[in-house]
Parts: sequence; C-alpha cells; structure tokens
Amino acid sequence: MSFEYSQELADDYENLLKTDGEYNVIIYAGKNKNVEEIHSHSIILCIRSQYFRTAFSNELTKKKDGKYIFNFPNISPQFFKIILRFIYCGKIDLEKLQGPDILKLLVTADELKIQRLVICIQEYLIKHQHEFLQQNPTEILEAIYLRETFTDLWNYCFEEICTKPDLLFKSDKFINLKAPLLELLLKRDDLSLDEIIIWNSLIKWCFSQHPTIQQDVNKWNKEEIVIMERTIHRFIPLIRFYHIPSADFVTKVYPFKEILPKDIVNNILVFHMAPDEQLNVDVQSPRKPKCVYDSVIVGNKHFAIFSNWIEKKNESYYDVKNVPYNFNLLYRASRDGNTIATFHAKCDNKGATIVIVKIANSEQIVGGYNSLYWNLSSAWKSTRDSFIFSFANKDNLQSAKVGYSNGDESSIYSGNINYGPLFGGGNDLGLSVNNGWYRSYSNSYPDVDIPLNKFKTDDYEVFQVVKK
Repeated sequence: MSFEYSQELADDYENLLKTDGEYNVIIYAGKNKNVEEIHSHSIILCIRSQYFRTAFSNELTKKKDGKYIFNFPNISPQFFKIILRFIYCGKIDLEKLQGPDILKLLVTADELKIQRLVICIQEYLIKHQHEFLQQNPTEILEAIYLRETFTDLWNYCFEEICTKPDLLFKSDKFINLKAPLLELLLKRDDLSLDEIIIWNSLIKWCFSQHPTIQQDVNKWNKEEIVIMERTIHRFIPLIRFYHIPSADFVTKVYPFKEILPKDIVNNILVFHMAPDEQLNVDVQSPRKPKCVYDSVIVGNKHFAIFSNWIEKKNESYYDVKNVPYNFNLLYRASRDGNTIATFHAKCDNKGATIVIVKIANSEQIVGGYNSLYWNLSSAWKSTRDSFIFSFANKDNLQSAKVGYSNGDESSIYSGNINYGPLFGGGNDLGLSVNNGWYRSYSNSYPDVDIPLNKFKTDDYEVFQVVKK
C-alpha cells in the first residue's frame, strides 16, 4: 500500500530549511555589505546538486567547528535562497523576477549543476518571457553561449532569430555580436533573409570591428585590405554567393573583390554571365526558412503570395514580414487520415480556406482558395473571390499561375460524402472518392496548368484564412 504524501514531504523539507534545524553547512552569499549567512544541510545538497556532491567529497573544502563553509561572492543572497528552496522542496516562484534576473538565475543554477532547475527556468523563459527574449537576443545568446545544458533556450533563440531576423540584424546590437555566434547564425539553412542582406550585414559587422578603416573600399591601403581580409575570412564559406542576384553581386559584392578569394569571384562572374558553362564547383542550396505556418509543403513566401492573391494585389504588395492573415492548419492528409470524411470533419463551416496539394514525383503544387466555406450540403455557390493556382516548381516562385473564378453559379461545390474540395463546374480542380485528385476541364476558372484527368499526390493541406 502506498500513500500520496509528496506535497506534505515537500512542505516538511521547506520548514526544515526555514528553521535551520541541525544544519551543518554555512554559506556566505554576496559580497561587501551585501554578504548574508545562509544555513543548509550537506546530505540534501549532495542529493540535489552535482556541484555540492563533488565539493563535499573534496578534502580541501573548508570546515569550521564541524560545519562546512562555502563562499559565493558572485551569487546574491536572494538568488541563493531561491535556489535552496528549489533544492529542498522543488518550489520556485519566478513571476516576481524580471527577465535579466531570471537569466542570471539560470546561469547560476547551471554553475551549481542543478539540472532540474535549469530545465524549469528554461521552460519558464520560453513560455512567459517571450518579449524579453525578443528584445535582447544578443545578450541572451552570449549568456547561454557554450553552455551545453541550455539546449532548449538555445534552440528557441536561434529559431526565433532565423524566423524573425530583424530582431537581431536590424538591431544596433548586431555589430557587437561575437564572431563565433555570428558564424553559427550564418551556417543556418533556415535563416529567413535574402542572401544579399546577409552579405551587407556581414560587411557592416566587419567595419564595426575596425572603426578606423575607411568606408570607401577604393581608398583602402594594403594594411586595411589585409585586416579586412582576415576579419571576413572565416565567414566567406557561409555566404551563398550563387543565390545573390547578378545586379546585387556586381554593385554590392564585387567592390570587395580584394578581400574575396579570386576563384570565388571568377566562378560567380562566369555563373551569371555565361550560365550555360559548366562550373566544377559545389553550389550551395538556397536557405530554406522554417515555415511559421505549420506547412510541410510550402514556405513563408508562399503565404505572402497567397495573401496578395486573396486581396487581388500585385505579388510584391505583401511580403513575409507583413502578411495580413493568420493561416491556421485545419487538416493535413498525411497527419489526419486521407479520407473525404476526415476532410469534412475538420474543415466544414470554418469560413474561408486555402487548399494546397503536392503532386507526386514532381515539385509542382496546385490548389485553390475558397472564399466561402465547405460543408455537406451538395450545393454549388457563386463567387468572384475564389481562385485556383499552380506552381510548376514550388521552389521557383516565378513559376506561379493564378486564375480567379468567373463568378458563375458553379464557382465552388460545398461538398458531400463523395466529394472533398471541388472548384468549378468543369471540375477545374477537385477531390472525389472515385477519382482522387483530378481536373476534367477549365470552366469556371482559367487554365493554370493543373494536370488533366487523375493525378497522384504526396500530400495536401487545408488552412483556415483569418484576417488579422
């Protein structure tokens, strides 16, 4: 027979800490006039902290009158009391602390090797200190740099910066970023910045490391060239030069040719000026930012394009930074079950939706926007705001085609037990029990190069579209 007494036990240990009963450890926390004497028990510290377990086994640890003596001048009494309370009873109250203090407490917990507390503080920072983490990316990265136990916070910060790079790259603090951290950032495949912006930022960073060097590259002397070449050398392999447009390369990269390896400059010039020539070099793939819309088919830029189409704007009106809609994933065939019944169960009566379909054995995606709603009413509906689309290659945004409904009475078929999404009276794009995904002919929408007849798919997703 067992009894639930964990809370009672935790309370007893907390009372033991408060009453100082039979203590055999004296801790001096703080320094100068802020030093405070704190009492504890070696057996509890040993069990809960690797740091103290090692310290008590060390014969050099100071003892006085049978009590162990520790000095922690760099840890405030307030922090040490918070840590001891967690050690004794597993309780911690972080709501009263500001972000910078929570970060300092995290570092202190790591130094004392209290792994469970490290995990708890990281979870709290990520869940409840989002604004602090976004406003102080440089300080946070430098505080947690090289600390192996801060994996969760480390990953969170890097993913936030890669998804919203302006947090760091447009900050005045960017130029103060330590070289190893900048190097780690530039290695990321999911860094959501155009390559030319990354290059411009790198040049700005290099200048900031040597403020006496002239900004006009044409006036550099030999010593300045050597200094800048050494500064930028470690970052050159991380810049994906082949994905910088030719005009930007000529005007913003080529002027710095004196600090770039000659073979890179020559190869990129050939790449742009004689594209049919075969280069014997490995061309890095473009960066692929993590999609913030929970899609496994398309990326952030696609949703910006969808927004432009929904509002019938030109394709550059919205970009990834100012998308005016929330795209909430309702259904993914590979995740939820590829049945029409499941589609209707998850997507009916949810308002406007966009359907994205990945065609098998190709990079083509097709889909459509229903400005109304799906349900099982077997009804045809008229609208001029719906559209169908196709990307011949999902990674080539220039391959996109979109066609709007002509407003006839069969713009959208709401669906029934045999039909999922269906656009147009000619079955311009649809999903049925008998055919799977298919297109019969163009009727309510222009031809946007969706394959005729049945076609196999890898997956499809449906997103609810909600104006912000």
